[in-house]
Amino acid sequence: MTRPIAVYYEHPQWFRPLFHELDRRETPYVRIDAGQHGFDPASPPRNGSRPALFFNRMSPSAWKRGRGAAIFYTHDYLAHIEREGVSVFNGSDAYRFETSKALQLALLSRLGLPAPRTRVVNHPSMLPAASEGLAFPLIVKPNIGGSGAGITRFDHFRELVVASEDPRLGGSIDGTLLLQEYHAPRNRSIVRVETLEYRYLYGIRVHLGDEDGFDLCPADVCKTTDGRELTSAACPVDAVKRGLSVEAYEPPADVIAAVERIAAEARIDVGGVEYLESERDGNLYFYDINALSNFVAQPEAVIGFDPTARLVDALLRRAS
Repeated sequence: MTRPIAVYYEHPQWFRPLFHELDRRETPYVRIDAGQHGFDPASPPRNGSRPALFFNRMSPSAWKRGRGAAIFYTHDYLAHIEREGVSVFNGSDAYRFETSKALQLALLSRLGLPAPRTRVVNHPSMLPAASEGLAFPLIVKPNIGGSGAGITRFDHFRELVVASEDPRLGGSIDGTLLLQEYHAPRNRSIVRVETLEYRYLYGIRVHLGDEDGFDLCPADVCKTTDGRELTSAACPVDAVKRGLSVEAYEPPADVIAAVERIAAEARIDVGGVEYLESERDGNLYFYDINALSNFVAQPEAVIGFDPTARLVDALLRRAS
C-alpha cells in the first residue's frame, strides 16, 4: 500500500489505541481534524492527496466540545469524496444513522426488531400531545445526542407539560426530539454488541450500579465486575466512582443475527448496537445504534483480545 489511510476524527483521546496500532505496524496514515477542515466541492481529490481509504470517525457528541458545526459539515464532505470515488469506511449511509435516532428507530421497525415506542417532534411544545397512547415513565432524547447527553426522564404527565414550556428542552442541535417509553433495564444492566464488517466482533454487559444516568460509552466504563480497575486514555476521572462495571458477554444467537442485520442494512463497517431486557415487561428492546465504536477499555482484560488489531486488519484489507 503506497497511499496512506486517512483517519478523519474529532475527539482528542478516543482514537489513541487506533493510532498506536497503526504506528506499531508502520502503516502509512494521515490524521484529519474534522473540527477544522475545508474542501472545494468542484474539485476532485488530487492523485497525490487521494487516500487508499478514508476512515470516518466523526462523533455526534462533537457539539459537547464546541464542534457542532462539524457534524453537519461531515455529511456534505462524505457525499463529496464518495462521489469522487474515494473508498470510505463508515461512509455517508452509516453516518446518517449515526446522526439520527429517529432514522435508527425507523430501521429497527423496518427490520421487525423490537424498540421502545417513540414519537418524534420538532418542538418541545408538541411533547404533551405526542405522549397520547404512550405509557409513563417517558424519556425525551435529542435526535443528535452522544454519550447520553440531553436525555430527561418524566414520570408523570404534569412534569412533561411543565418541561415542554422550555424551548431548550432536550437540546438537540437539529431541533428534533424523541419522546420514548422508558424501560428500566432488568438487573440494572445493558448489553452492547460490537460488529466489524457486518459480523459479530464481541459483546459486553455493562452494569449500572447506582448510576441513574444514560452515559454508557464503553470506553468510559473503567472497572470489571470483579473489581479490577481498567485504564484507558478515555476513562473519565469519575467513571469508577459512579459504579459502572463491565464484563464480557455473548448474546444469544438470534440477537447476534439481528445485530448483524442492523449493521448490514445501515452499512456500518464498524459499530455497536445496544439493547436491554425491560424490567417493565420482561421484553428485549434495541434502543441505540452506533457507527462510532469506542471499544471497551483494556479489552484484553475484559474480552480476551484486542479489537483494535482486528479493526486495523479490516482497514488494510479494504485499503488494498
